[in-house]
Amino acid sequence: MKRILFVMLSAVLLASCVMPVTQQPAPITPTEPEKKPEPPVEPSEKVPQPPKIQSLNWNNIVQPLVDQMLSANGLELGKVLLVDSVKNNTNGSLRTLQATDAITDAISNKQIFQIVPKSRVHVARQALGLSSEDSLGLRSKSVGLARYLNADYILYSFVSNNHGQRNLEMQLMLVKTGEILWSGRSDVN
Repeated sequence: MKRILFVMLSAVLLASCVMPVTQQPAPITPTEPEKKPEPPVEPSEKVPQPPKIQSLNWNNIVQPLVDQMLSANGLELGKVLLVDSVKNNTNGSLRTLQATDAITDAISNKQIFQIVPKSRVHVARQALGLSSEDSLGLRSKSVGLARYLNADYILYSFVSNNHGQRNLEMQLMLVKTGEILWSGRSDVN
């Protein structure tokens, strides 16, 4: 046993001894960099312009739908209507606030409903914890907001993209039951 211990101790002692190895530093020889002629500068390609947001005449798109909606059966005159903001379900850029304003103006000009003012909608969104950027993508959120505002009807609108053709779809819903009273669609060009 003593022999094994002596051999192990000797091995550890010998392993810890390191002989210093001195190495000469590599010689440094300065050189001049080669001067290569620069390639001629060719005119660069033009940077493509970002896509422009298409300007649409929302009044012309919205007016026929509003006329159809107002001629629907079962509507009571003078009731409170919440015009929900238009949702963009396409992969492009649309000015949906302009679309919402066009819908509101077209309905206001007919003087059939009492439209909930934007200021009340903004205050109600804050009270319900909804940000102003929340487009209320779910109908249930829209109906909840309408109930909070004591609206009788809600107009839910969205723009969709079907096989390259954009459509504006509008649905008039009864707030009490969530029933869709009228639905219409128009091309967005």
